[in-house]
Amino acid sequence: MRVRMRFSKERELKYIGHLDTMRYFQKLMRRADIPIAYSNGMSPHQIMSFALPLGIGDESVGEYVDIEVTESVKSTEALNRLKASGIDEIRILSFKELPDDAKNAMASVEAADYSISFRTAPCEDIAKAFAEFYAQNEIMILKRTKKSERMIDLKPFLFLYEAEKDTLKLRLKCGSVDNTKPELVMEAFYAFLGRDFDEF
Repeated sequence: MRVRMRFSKERELKYIGHLDTMRYFQKLMRRADIPIAYSNGMSPHQIMSFALPLGIGDESVGEYVDIEVTESVKSTEALNRLKASGIDEIRILSFKELPDDAKNAMASVEAADYSISFRTAPCEDIAKAFAEFYAQNEIMILKRTKKSERMIDLKPFLFLYEAEKDTLKLRLKCGSVDNTKPELVMEAFYAFLGRDFDEF
């Protein structure tokens, strides 16, 4: 039986990486006495799958992890146990049993919403500048990975945006294919403005 948990990751713990987050959840399942299933073999491990690793330094109120459990647990009871055993910086927001035919968390994610605040705005009118940036027929940027570099058009992966005085809200394509990071959009936006990109 599979369960999907939604959790937040905020404040100081935005600086821990994905592997540390996984280790935290493994320990949390044991402390909260959640009947999580283990794999077979010489080195059994908890059956746990995260939707999409969160970048270091990013906060979130909508991260997802699937676990396999050996017996049914009421959502309210599980949430109470997890809250009592966990920490404020990583809060479990929901605990729901999945139907048998549900896709895994990674396959279910298609887009993510981001809110970007500027310590120092790159221009006087963010809303006007981003509207002009978005109005381009294509938004080309060099995407670098560990294995390659290639030019891509970001326009098809930027689904929605909302611009306010010092904040940008973006809905971007994400998942195992064509995952689009907000930093890449910001790099292209700064280039459009003729500014050096400040990742902070």
